[in-house]
Amino acid sequence: MTARRRPALFILTAVAVGLVVGQGCGQIRLPGKIGDAAQKAKDASKIVKVVRSGFGDITEEEEYYIGRSVAALILSRYAVLDRPPLTQYLNTLGQAVVLASDRPEIYAGWHFLVLDTDEVNALAAPGGLIFVTKGLLSLCPDEDTLAMILAHEIGHITAKHGLQAIKKSRLTEAFTALGAQAAEAYGPAELAQITSIFEGVLSDIVEKLVVNGYDRKSEHEADSLAVKIGAARGYDPNGLLRFLRTMVGDASAVSGKGWFKTHPTPEQRLEKTKAEIGRLKTAPALEDVRTQRFQLAMAHGR
Repeated sequence: MTARRRPALFILTAVAVGLVVGQGCGQIRLPGKIGDAAQKAKDASKIVKVVRSGFGDITEEEEYYIGRSVAALILSRYAVLDRPPLTQYLNTLGQAVVLASDRPEIYAGWHFLVLDTDEVNALAAPGGLIFVTKGLLSLCPDEDTLAMILAHEIGHITAKHGLQAIKKSRLTEAFTALGAQAAEAYGPAELAQITSIFEGVLSDIVEKLVVNGYDRKSEHEADSLAVKIGAARGYDPNGLLRFLRTMVGDASAVSGKGWFKTHPTPEQRLEKTKAEIGRLKTAPALEDVRTQRFQLAMAHGR
């Protein structure tokens, strides 16, 4: 990324992160200074035409700051499960799985966290931030199943599905506001306007992750990527089938959230995932040693 390109979304994310941190997520900090307001304005005026075209122009660095803002909003809704051994296990597993993805290295690294809720859900914020709930973990019978769920969420991030949830009109409005005020330093009114726009960007993503769920194309793509990623790391891809079967015939698959609110039906996802597994040259098998490791980690998480 060039020096000229960097500030536009940084201005937005710096303001938004400060806002959501103040709402109850003190663990998330924006490191360092990003320059004075006058310099930001000058830089913004030079790059606004380049970056205003849509999410495809968002760099990994900008993606991370957007994702961290989304994570702050998620953590304002859910408490973190304070079980360090379980958190360490989840991160060790996640780091192993992500090595087989198209984005093994990401701007600030991959991070995994357990949310203290019985809601069955998994959330993938842009930039490599993945959350799984205590309720989801309780439905996993083995490590291979959990690994495939993480691979599915990793697939959402590598395919940038969260960023695609941003309405293009939001970005156009944001960059237009930046350009309009680029001739002089930002005052309280201008910062308030930019913050309001960026809140809309974040709400687009959070609504997609938490409330509405992904569309059929995105879910099938994430399932397909999960099969490839999981199998490449030596995990039984049938673990994804085991979890999808828990949705079949469950009323919450229609009225719930996250994994239990999906536009393609569980049956449709099962059918397509079986076909994906069938195309593998070899499918790794479930191993007892991994299941035992998983059970031990879950026991520490209670």
